[in-house]
Amino acid sequence: MTIAPTAVDVAAPDRRRWILVATIIGSSMTFIDGTVVNIALPTIGRDLHAGLSAQQWVMLSYSLAVASLYIVSGALGDRYGRWSLFVAGVAGFATASALAGIAPNTWTLVAARVLQGVTGALLTTNSLALLRATYAEDSGRAVGLWTAWSGIGTMLGPPLGGFLVEYASWRWIFFINLPGAALALVMAFAGRGLEQPPAEVRPVQWSGAAAIAVTFGALTFGLIEGAQAGFGEVWPAFVVALAGLALLVAVERRSATPLLPTELLRHRVFVVANVYTLLVYAALGGSTFYLALYLQSAAVGYTPARASLIFLPISIVMFVLAPRFGRLADRDGPRRYLTLAPLIMAAGFLLLTLIRSTNPLVPLPGVIVMSVGLAMLVAPITATALRAAPDRFAGLAAGVNTTVSRLGGLIATPLVGVVITLVFASAAPHPGADPFATHAVLAAQRDATATAFRAGIGAVVVLCVAGAVLAARGLRSDDR
Repeated sequence: MTIAPTAVDVAAPDRRRWILVATIIGSSMTFIDGTVVNIALPTIGRDLHAGLSAQQWVMLSYSLAVASLYIVSGALGDRYGRWSLFVAGVAGFATASALAGIAPNTWTLVAARVLQGVTGALLTTNSLALLRATYAEDSGRAVGLWTAWSGIGTMLGPPLGGFLVEYASWRWIFFINLPGAALALVMAFAGRGLEQPPAEVRPVQWSGAAAIAVTFGALTFGLIEGAQAGFGEVWPAFVVALAGLALLVAVERRSATPLLPTELLRHRVFVVANVYTLLVYAALGGSTFYLALYLQSAAVGYTPARASLIFLPISIVMFVLAPRFGRLADRDGPRRYLTLAPLIMAAGFLLLTLIRSTNPLVPLPGVIVMSVGLAMLVAPITATALRAAPDRFAGLAAGVNTTVSRLGGLIATPLVGVVITLVFASAAPHPGADPFATHAVLAAQRDATATAFRAGIGAVVVLCVAGAVLAARGLRSDDR
């Protein structure tokens, strides 16, 4: 009778390590998938005959599903168990990845990407929650290891994806998730049984999540399709978006457990931090999406493998500098760093507009400068958003901030696309052509692509400046 409990106690550290490994592998799949798909889009467009709007849908359908379900996924994990939802997310993500890999056309691929987003929301939300529930008072070190190793995995993703696209097939960027998912599931089952149940279970707010999905889905459709067909043709989408927003407000006001409690909205720092997150992540999402397309267009001529290497310094700089800026913001307050960071990012974006050849040294200054700005803000803004919320809303505040960061890219990408499409149409000899065509085109069309890309970056710079102004005016030096 005394041996069995001792055996369980001795095995517990090993089982916790299996959970740690499982969550690292599972989360890394979702992080890698986002950057790799961006690199693969020009090749996918050629193979599946997908224009700019279809390529946007391939990328944004995933973000739309994740943003709509992120907060709800946390509530589901609280109710049904973080381990169960994490395992379901990993298995579902693997299934969706396999469907994406065999997709015969663009819209089948988009449907698979939506399924990836739904299951990815379950996976990522419950990944950290499972770590906290498993490690309890030791969760700080576990989360640190999760962050470090997930960052390394994400850093290796773009070059791996670029070489797969160039030397194998774009379909392998999805198939590569299958062995990772299998290993994550084996590790998760090996570590099962250590999860501590939450003290309080938050109800699932399905109506609010549905209203968010309708609002941003309709808005995204209107912006993407309107840029191609004309906004007069898609006006019903904007009506649906307004109706979804009105429904969300009504549901939130009447609900006893709203997705976003009004108490949080009364905290100045919380509101400022999340609006700031929306602006700077909108700039980041819009710029990186079109940078990958621009680099592989006929105006520049990068191969997928070479284009993927451009993004490698971002991960390296983030891995080295982000923790240091986080500590500095803890010591000095976040205001100065959050004001300066988006201006540095904007300078980096402007340097990227100088790229017109395959010379690998030309994009390097812009990428490094932009990466320094991003590293300066990512830890301070997350910490500021979380600390601004009362302790009982800590988990919800994390979910809101992550959702807002997703929504930033979701909204900005089609908006920047509108700017690029309109400028290209006015400058190109054949306005109906693809702005980021990869095949041989006339010199005038290549120049029009470069002009349109610069205009898009100009819109991104405006978002960065708006973020800097908001931090300077909305935060105080003593905000911690």
